[in-house]
Amino acid sequence: MPKRTVLDPQGQTIHHALSGLGYGAITDVRQGKFFVLNLDGWSRDEAQKQLEKISKEVLTNPVIEEYRFEIVD
Repeated sequence: MPKRTVLDPQGQTIHHALSGLGYGAITDVRQGKFFVLNLDGWSRDEAQKQLEKISKEVLTNPVIEEYRFEIVD
C-alpha cells in the first residue's frame, strides 16, 4: 500500500466515483496491490523470515510503500 504520506491518485479517483454513486459514508480510499505466493518446503518460522526479506527487497518500494503479509495454511 502507498504510505499515508504519499499521494494516491487511484484511491482518490475511486473515492470520487463511490461518492458519485451515493456512497457518501466512505471518507477515504487507498488503492494497493497484493501478491499470492505458494510456498513448499519451508517451516512456518522460515516462511515468516523469508517473506519479510522478500517483501522488503523485491515486492515493495519501502520509500513509498508499506506492506503486510499473512501465512495461510
